[in-house]
Amino acid sequence: MNRKQRMYARKNQAVIRLNESARALDKALHLAYVPERDRETFLNWAIGSLWKTFKEERMNKRVVIENEIRQLGIRFPNGTVNKEYEVLFELPVNKISNVELIGADELGLFFTMGDNGRCALSGKPAKSGDFNLQLRYTTIDGEPASQLSIPVAFNPDPRSLWRNIPTDRDIPYYKEDSACQYVKVEAGADGIQKKDMVAASQRGRSHAQEGKARDDHFSLFHCEESDWYIMAVADGAGSARYSRKGSEVACKTVVGHCRNILLDNPAFEASIREYEADRDNKEKRTDVTRHVIDIVYNGAKKAHEAVKKVAEANDEARIKDFATTLMFAVCKKYDFGWFIASFWVGDGAMCLFDAESKTAKLLGTPDEGEFSGQTRFLTMPEIFRDPEVVSKRLRMAIVPDFTALFLMSDGVSDPMFETDRNLNDYARWEEFYGRLKTGFPEDEISGVALSDDNEAAKDQLLGWLDYWSPGNHDDRTIAILY
Repeated sequence: MNRKQRMYARKNQAVIRLNESARALDKALHLAYVPERDRETFLNWAIGSLWKTFKEERMNKRVVIENEIRQLGIRFPNGTVNKEYEVLFELPVNKISNVELIGADELGLFFTMGDNGRCALSGKPAKSGDFNLQLRYTTIDGEPASQLSIPVAFNPDPRSLWRNIPTDRDIPYYKEDSACQYVKVEAGADGIQKKDMVAASQRGRSHAQEGKARDDHFSLFHCEESDWYIMAVADGAGSARYSRKGSEVACKTVVGHCRNILLDNPAFEASIREYEADRDNKEKRTDVTRHVIDIVYNGAKKAHEAVKKVAEANDEARIKDFATTLMFAVCKKYDFGWFIASFWVGDGAMCLFDAESKTAKLLGTPDEGEFSGQTRFLTMPEIFRDPEVVSKRLRMAIVPDFTALFLMSDGVSDPMFETDRNLNDYARWEEFYGRLKTGFPEDEISGVALSDDNEAAKDQLLGWLDYWSPGNHDDRTIAILY
């Protein structure tokens, strides 16, 4: 049988069934004693009444389901642009079908519903404002789609509200808004890898908002001839109009001073070895301390004098206009371990961190000023008049090894550690080190690969400094020996 024949046969069968139905209906009306003349009128009335009842019943079922959906109390909490958002809820899948959430994709969100009726709205909102998402679904086949309006609001990404105005290059003592440096130290003749240094400094959002200059600074240097590492970090006071220059002069001065002395200083080297061989010998300790004072303490004094000279050369400024903190360290590896000497005035943090021995040793104590939020500065004349300045600000240590030596301004230490007490907590330093390596995935900020021969570490560290911390928008600077 061909296609036309099959179609003809189906039509004949339909006509036969229709005729059979008509005869059965006519017989039923006859048995019900409906006069023949009224049968057509009666049929029209009956069909119309039944259709109306059918539609009312179907509509009532739809309304019942719609009310049930409303009574679920589905609510979408507020969210923030570019922050992970998720809300979970359930729908009666045995009563509705063809479910969709209109408007979700326009906001960068995704709506999913499982076979069990569990629903999820998730993603990172792309727009800020107040919106109404429409939950559309089918209750009964043939009925119009039902719809429930669900309001939701997304706040702007706080970072998008901050402006980033470049610093005017014509201001006195102009400084780039950011800086980074990586110092690769080649392996020795024995082939053993040596530690490298990396540092980065980023202007804070509070300064960028007003187009002000970065006040922080850092300096790194490795003496190839003598294998000494020198690193410095300084945080210019935000209230001092030329502190950006003060921090720069302080860092460059101490690094230059230490470099000149440490390039070739056999007497200092000998005193360190003798002291390590007999640490209980007061005379040997005094000798090495004398060298440390000459190198480290006098380096800090020279930095103070250098900043003072810059201030005196400016007829419209005083030394307090160049106020800055300063921390710096000199380090060298010997066959018995590492020798470290340091100086610290001001806030921030300088720590010798070792994951192997699970220790975190602060190389000094953060300064607290007379009032909360204040600190001490290198430029204060009383700093070097204090008879306890040597014992208070100088440190020296000999350790077998360490994971990293950190120097950072309070723009980093405040959001990372929150309190000075936490700076003495190894667990917080371990957490910080982990965060440094993993970054901030929630902000799409990568970590820093503190590995040998990684030139990219400087850019990774600079990018890492862009992490978001509410209320912490100061300049951020960190230097690492690892």
